[in-house]
Parts: sequence; C-alpha cells; structure tokens
Amino acid sequence: MSDTDSTDTPDQDAMAEAWAAEAGADDGDGGGDGDQDAMADEWAAMMDDDADDADAAAQGGSSNRVLNQDEIDSLLGFDSDGIGGGDNSGIMALINSAMVNYERLPMLEVVYDRLVRMMSTSLRNFTSDNVEVSLDQITSIRFGDYLNSIPLPAMLSVFKAEEWDNYGLLVVDSAMIYSIVDVLLGGRRGTAAMRIEGRPYTTIERNLVERMVHVVLSDLSAAFDPLSPVTFRFDRLETNPRFATIVRPGNAAMLAKLRIDMEDRGGGLEMLIPYATLEPVRELLLQMFMGEKFGRDSIWENHLASQLWQTEVTMSAVLDEVTSSLREVLNWRVGSQLTLNTRPDGLVGLRCGDVSMFEGRMGRRKGNIAVRIGQDADTQQEPQP
Repeated sequence: MSDTDSTDTPDQDAMAEAWAAEAGADDGDGGGDGDQDAMADEWAAMMDDDADDADAAAQGGSSNRVLNQDEIDSLLGFDSDGIGGGDNSGIMALINSAMVNYERLPMLEVVYDRLVRMMSTSLRNFTSDNVEVSLDQITSIRFGDYLNSIPLPAMLSVFKAEEWDNYGLLVVDSAMIYSIVDVLLGGRRGTAAMRIEGRPYTTIERNLVERMVHVVLSDLSAAFDPLSPVTFRFDRLETNPRFATIVRPGNAAMLAKLRIDMEDRGGGLEMLIPYATLEPVRELLLQMFMGEKFGRDSIWENHLASQLWQTEVTMSAVLDEVTSSLREVLNWRVGSQLTLNTRPDGLVGLRCGDVSMFEGRMGRRKGNIAVRIGQDADTQQEPQP
C-alpha cells in the first residue's frame, strides 16, 4: 500500500494544483464559474475512487476476479475426465474421508426387529418391570470413529460369535447402567435413578450389568437362529475404549442403537458388529426376505420333479453284443447269419440309451416277448420289491 501511495499521490497533487491555477486564472475573465466548479467536484470524486481501488488491490489482490469452471472443479475435487478417474481431492476428499459406503443388508434389519421383540419380553422377566425396547437406527461407521464417539463413562462388553470366529461390541451407557442397578436392587418406581459421575463402577454394578449382557446376547443368538445358528459368548467387560479394540480402526462395522425405557428410567444400548464378523453369513443377509433363493424357484422345481415321474422312456433289450471288423460288415448279405454267444436261458440286458439299467431273463407273457427283471446292472444285486 506504501508503494501505491508514493507513486500515485504526488502526481494527483500536482494535477490538482495545476487545475487550481488554471481555475484562478479563469476567475479574472468572470465566466464559466459553474462549469469549473462541477468539473472540480468530478475530479475529486475520481481521485477518491482511484484511491479506493488502489487500497483494495493492495489488500486483496484480484478480489473481484471470477473463477472459471476448471478452477471450481479443482477446488471441489471433481475430475474433469469423469467420475472415478483418480483419487479425490479438495472438498470431496474431506467429505469422503468420513463416509462408509457399504452394501445394504436387508435381512439384518429383520434380525434386529426380532431382537427388539425378544428383548422386550426377556428384560421384563429379568427386571420384573415394564420394559419397552425400541430400535433407533442402523448405520455403518468406521470402528475407530465409533470408539472416539462413545460418551464416557460407559461399559463396553466384548462378545464372540463362536461359529463365525470373530468378535462384536455391546456398549451400555451410563444412564442404562444406573437404571439397571436401581431396578435390580429394589429402587422404587417413579423416582429417577441416582447418578454419581466421576467415579469408577463398583463390582456390584459390573456384575449386574454383566447379567443383563448375558440376557441380551442370548436373545441375539435366538434372533439369528432362523437365518444361521450362532452362539454369542460373553468375553469380557471393559470401561476403557482402548481395551475394547476388536478390529482395526479403519474397518467398517454395523452399528445398531437401541433405546430401553422402564417407565421414567432407562438408557441406551448400542450393538456394533464389524463387517468381518458378518462375512460368513453375508449372502444370507443380502436376501430381501427369509428363505430367498437366488435364481431358484422351489414351486417350479417341485412341479418339474413330479412331471418327471410321468415321463415315458424307451428301453432296449440287448441279447448279446458281437464285435466284427469293417471287412466282415461289408461282406454281409441278405441271409447272412450272426452267431450270438448266449443261451435261451441267459441274461438279457436292459438299456435306456447308452446306460445299462437292469438284467433279466427273456420269456413270453400273453403272447408277447417279455423280460423279467432279475438284478440291477450296476450293483449286480436283486432289486428291492
């Protein structure tokens, strides 16, 4: 700003003095005073505008410059050659860093719906109180981001899926912990659970919460039974999220948030199952409804099987097989005889196409030549009646 003032201000002052001198010389003439005053005001306004432009240029550079489309795309992180041409940058990189785009698992929603209904009954029996369980939401999240978002204090229960050989996480928040302790230890209804923050959980509180976790895991196993039998076994109870790490921080997981209300008491329960744990049953969880078979129609299969029993097939009775050379076959004439190495009471083979089915003895029945099946061609055993 100092350079601009040093170069522009002296020139403007000199021009103003020259203009004032000319105006004084013209005063003796006594004419054009109104025009000169108007021109002087216009000149002063022009100098003020030039000074403002110089200050703006010195402070912000090209502040009035408009970005073109390529610069806007580069700032937002869009690829001009097309989507997916390379790594995202700019604002898109910041947005995508927190996004977890994974396929939707429709059957998992059905499993959690069964879990909510079963937990409502089992927790009523467990607490002898009126318990209502509701499912707030099911989302995908990175494991590291979830650990950083857990409101402390809380209890983190690590459980293992025995058949899937992997782990999951069950988080009980502080409000739910004190509510369970208050209910199980005989707290009166109509009074809110007492919360004492800033102290570690006692052994009694940990044992009571562990009992509730066993009830929830049992219901979760029963909810998965129609889809795939699995046993969820309680592993350990932690209060520090660092000690409850079951997968890498960048791995994706499925998070289900449950709300448990016991009249004026209650709290939240969050169930986190990594995608690696659900991988053995991924195909089953992708089904739109229970028992869906990809590309198969059981009704058509049953109809086809029933119609096959009524299909007619052609059976051939083979008395014997003779191997002859091509020269002998070309010398055959009308009346030529072939000698078969079989006797009248020998076995006759029954074939369906090229497949040998049965063997039996030839005879007559009601004036027709018949074969009585005696044994199976493959097992060489008498067929079952």
